[in-house]
Amino acid sequence: MTLSIAPDPASYDEILNALSEGSVNRHFDPYVDIDWESPEFAIIANDPRWILPREEPLGRHPWYLAQPVERQIQMGMWRQASIAKVGLDFEQLLIRGLMQYLVSVPNGSAEFRYITHEAAEECNHTMMFQEAINRIGYLDVVGMGSIDRKLTLIIWPAVKYFPTFFFTMILGGEEPIDHLQKSLLRGDTQMHPIVQRVMQIHVAEEARHISFAHEYLKRNVPEAHPVTKFVLSLLFPAAMRVMMSMIATPPKEFVEKFEVPDYVMREAYWSAPESRAQMRDIFADVRALATSAGIMNPVAKRVWKLLGIDGSASRYRSEPARRA
Repeated sequence: MTLSIAPDPASYDEILNALSEGSVNRHFDPYVDIDWESPEFAIIANDPRWILPREEPLGRHPWYLAQPVERQIQMGMWRQASIAKVGLDFEQLLIRGLMQYLVSVPNGSAEFRYITHEAAEECNHTMMFQEAINRIGYLDVVGMGSIDRKLTLIIWPAVKYFPTFFFTMILGGEEPIDHLQKSLLRGDTQMHPIVQRVMQIHVAEEARHISFAHEYLKRNVPEAHPVTKFVLSLLFPAAMRVMMSMIATPPKEFVEKFEVPDYVMREAYWSAPESRAQMRDIFADVRALATSAGIMNPVAKRVWKLLGIDGSASRYRSEPARRA
């Protein structure tokens, strides 16, 4: 017989209070903590630091590596600006959802203070991303596509009627970019200082945001109705896979602008062995979360596998992926 231990509300509040104190004591302002006018932040033509790294699936594809260096740089600059634009779009949707969620938070809840801190930090991130886009100079970059924007319409009813799914979607958007950025910062890739500094700030503050989403789901999912838990167990991997595609894949405007063949996109992002392994690695933390929250049932495991994002769970948050 398996015993179910209800989460301790005091522990949850203590965690949120600690996260709030972290937001007070360690936060960033994009116009204080980034010296945009520094000479080292200048955008210089033919700067090889804009070449896409191997951590970016297209950056390791033979087709991209065979392009002239000047074209690799152009594609890298546009891609980095586009990643920032997608991040900006996602943060704006997240802010709206968080503000809608706060309407129902009762007086005395630790969630009110922490979520408001998080929303304020996300506002700073949108300014940081937009400033980076403006500095890079590719003002024709786009973020989420029209289909992606239509999919996000489910956020509003989810906040009201299915908040655990709303926070699941948040993780689906945050985990892929956080995984990529940590991989880049841990490695020896030579990035342009603008990209590197933006990543450093984003990773530092997103650690709190991801921690909150994990804690929220660990507290609320086990207490949900069995039918709700089962539905969420199936939606959980689906949300991860869909959000990863929205966040981590170049838009059609990039493909058309640089005439990237369809087979290159398929191989680089979905079918190459290294890309399939990377997709699995991205969600090691959330697989651990799904297991601890009691929604990694036999049917859900089949969905994870069908979507190509199954695998072992991480032993601890942000455990680096290892290869035999």
